[in-house]
Amino acid sequence: MAIGIDESREFVPLRIAVLTVSSTRTYDNDTSGDLIAKFIVDSGHSIGARAIVKDHFNELQTQMLVWANRPEIDVIISTGGTGVTRDDLTPEVLASISTRDIPGFGELFRQLSYQEVGTSTIQSRACAALVIDTFVFLLPGSNGAVRLGMEKILIPQLDSRHRPCNFAELLNRVRVREQS
Repeated sequence: MAIGIDESREFVPLRIAVLTVSSTRTYDNDTSGDLIAKFIVDSGHSIGARAIVKDHFNELQTQMLVWANRPEIDVIISTGGTGVTRDDLTPEVLASISTRDIPGFGELFRQLSYQEVGTSTIQSRACAALVIDTFVFLLPGSNGAVRLGMEKILIPQLDSRHRPCNFAELLNRVRVREQS
């Protein structure tokens, strides 16, 4: 089977929430969140929600759970809080509410990132998981990391026409299993 877009298949737009994790960003200077939103809209999906939440465990956990419990949100893409400093706790928040980890996302992100930033990629804790029945992807806060994650991984994987498989087509199967 060929890798890429199968134009004979129907495109299914997803509703994606954008979460920026930062104690300093505002909607006026949230360039990483803006970049994610642009990729989402330009690829035919819609913004289901958007928020900026400070690097605070309970606030982040609450926001992710609120969105994961909303049937109109299919995917959450977060930027920020994935480094190794004391304030970087987004992966711990996701781990605390994860239904099922998706380790391949972080592995692939760091592999691709190595080609751009070399060994500095080991400082990234980009990761992904299923929370209830919503896919959650955590990207670093830099525009370069967002561009890499969106272009090389997420936009293809969120396209229902991508072959040989994609997250978009798994969404209904995840939801059916969770409801059984």
